[in-house]
Amino acid sequence: MAVMRECISEPRVEKKENAPVSIRLEVPPHRRSKFVGAGGYNLKKLTAETGVQLSPIDDTSFTVFAPNQSAMDEAQEAIAQLLSEEKEPVLDFGAIYTAKIVELKEVGVMVELYPNMQPALLHNSQLDQRKINHPSALGLDVGQEISVKYFGRDPVSGRMRLSRKVLQNPATKVVRNLGVSTLDASPAASKES
Repeated sequence: MAVMRECISEPRVEKKENAPVSIRLEVPPHRRSKFVGAGGYNLKKLTAETGVQLSPIDDTSFTVFAPNQSAMDEAQEAIAQLLSEEKEPVLDFGAIYTAKIVELKEVGVMVELYPNMQPALLHNSQLDQRKINHPSALGLDVGQEISVKYFGRDPVSGRMRLSRKVLQNPATKVVRNLGVSTLDASPAASKES
């Protein structure tokens, strides 16, 4: 111990530049899906760009391990950007918006109502009055702008509910005259009585 005290009498206050660093990160539950990304995309990207390793502790906590302080600083900046509260515009229920098609899928089209929005699915059943199997049957392409009606968010999944077909005229109008027989409605029948 005497030899150690001669060399260094107390632990260093400052860590070395290349010493590994670890912190505990708290992520609010409503931001977790954005933080992790689809299939862990954001976590993988963060690891590839900065060299940090993220390990989940529980539903709202992660351990961030970095090989050095500069990597940790870079990771914390990227994490802050991921978790930043983007001011999402308030959409009015029943209002009509112009949406830009960003992707065609087998089940519908992915649309954006405003810039930097996570694309929302406009299902084939909501594209047209007629039944369609693929959006290309209507001549829809990526980059095209279409009008859609906003019906709020799904209470379970939180996804936007949009429709294009409610803005179109009905495909066929069926007129039914209920309660009046065809004999009673004819002019000849009314003269005889």
